[in-house]
Amino acid sequence: MSEGGLQSVERAFEVLELLTGSGRELSLSEITAATGRPAPSVHRLVRTLVALGYVRQEASRRYALAPALIRLGDAAARQFGTWANPLLAELVDQIGESANMAILDGAHALYVAHVAGRHTMRMFTEVGHRVPLHSTGVGKALLTQLPEAEAGRLLRFAGMPRITDQTITDPSDLLQELSGARALGYTLDNGEQEVGVACVAVPVPAAPSLTAISFSAPAPRLTPEVVRKAAAALREGATRLAERFAAERAGGPDL
Repeated sequence: MSEGGLQSVERAFEVLELLTGSGRELSLSEITAATGRPAPSVHRLVRTLVALGYVRQEASRRYALAPALIRLGDAAARQFGTWANPLLAELVDQIGESANMAILDGAHALYVAHVAGRHTMRMFTEVGHRVPLHSTGVGKALLTQLPEAEAGRLLRFAGMPRITDQTITDPSDLLQELSGARALGYTLDNGEQEVGVACVAVPVPAAPSLTAISFSAPAPRLTPEVVRKAAAALREGATRLAERFAAERAGGPDL
């Protein structure tokens, strides 16, 4: 790729990441000021992204991310999950329970990978299914990776509806639980999302997107001893995933 072509790609992603991080529509002048690029260059770049369907222009003449990115994001998430399946299978072999991987998707956790457990009675998670953050093990593990203020803002934005009698519905109570979970290194869901189902989850550090992996099982099988073993296995798996992420970033192909 030529130097000019590489710079164009970098600048396109700079605009997309700016629109993603802003959480709102931006004017051309705001995009220009934030990127520090010349206004004519930014205008050409934004118009190209609009033509490709990745950015949309509102009637207010402000710009926002366009739906075409959803297709790319869903495809990337599924490929990301497929990439992690061998490690999840190894975790299932160690513990016997169903293993899952989820990423932060807006105000929800999105399941991107699942390997069923070895028991006759086992938990099944649908890849592509979005679940609340406040009532799931993976959701809580994702929240532990955010600063407390940001986690609180996200919870208030998403809401914390009661799903079962065990669901935590007060942001302060959940933030206190998350503080303890950071010290423990894992989070738990004790029938908060589905009656009779329990989950133990851990964050995956240095992932491309906020990521968590988990075991889910009928609650009676996740005894304190099993939780300790499961959490240890998950932490080891998360470390291996983080090492693989680091290796791929360091050794990416030169196109």
